[in-house]
Amino acid sequence: MSKKALYLLGIAITIILGTFLYQKFCCNCCEKTPAIGTENTPIVTVTDINHVPFVLNGSGIDYQTHDNLKFLKNSSAIIMPVSDSVSIGIENLKTFLAANPKQKVTITGYATSHETNTTKFENLGLARANDVKTFFVSKGLPENQFATKGVLIEKWQMTADTLLGPAEYTFETINNSTATDEWSLLKEKINSSPLILNFSTNKASENLSAEEKQKVADIAKYSNHVTDATILVVGHTDNVGNRDSNIILGQKRAEFTKDYLSKNGIDPSRITTESKGPDEPIGENTTEEGKANNRRTVITIK
Repeated sequence: MSKKALYLLGIAITIILGTFLYQKFCCNCCEKTPAIGTENTPIVTVTDINHVPFVLNGSGIDYQTHDNLKFLKNSSAIIMPVSDSVSIGIENLKTFLAANPKQKVTITGYATSHETNTTKFENLGLARANDVKTFFVSKGLPENQFATKGVLIEKWQMTADTLLGPAEYTFETINNSTATDEWSLLKEKINSSPLILNFSTNKASENLSAEEKQKVADIAKYSNHVTDATILVVGHTDNVGNRDSNIILGQKRAEFTKDYLSKNGIDPSRITTESKGPDEPIGENTTEEGKANNRRTVITIK
């Protein structure tokens, strides 16, 4: 075979071998990639379950973001700082409430039954709701357009020791005439059968009966809804000792009662105290039973 023939044969073998290798190893690189969203391309939706959205949804407002207010386990305090997206929602709510003074928002706070409540509130859910309310008010939102309640549940979405958004917001429109009647009736109920706390000599007690606890709840409900309400606490004593000392003792009892009420959701700035000492007895100071009835504080709405 001549050199020319061998040269041509080598070129042919090279072309054939190159074509084979190209088809074997590189052909997949040249396949056309369909455009995303065509019917031949499956679209995968990733669902992030590690969040509880911050939702404000009522007549005239609709805001939602995946971020939310957060609380550490066993704590009633919002973790700071609050995210920008939640802050935007709060500003939207501020604008909405300013334009709709008849709207009221009930903040429902949640806590798990396994958490420890070390707050002054009946349960940790209520404490969280009140902290949310306090935070909103600190941002300029009107206090009188919020109500709070607390609910205990078995579990809530958490990341490590952090609860994600354990609060919900319910919107309602207040009918002024109906509301006025409702709160007037509640005030009349409170004042017609006022909460009376009795005291042992020189001592105070906060062991309330179920009926007394309900009266505290009624007072808290009224003060939370009627913005200009003032709670009056008057301390009384028996006539043992001199009058000046009893006036001081009556004032101490009134202050003790104020502290107790503030621990149960009533703003202390709305509570006024005074002492009548031994001047307004309701029982005979000649008997032990009468003296016991005179050692008291009386709580009414001014």
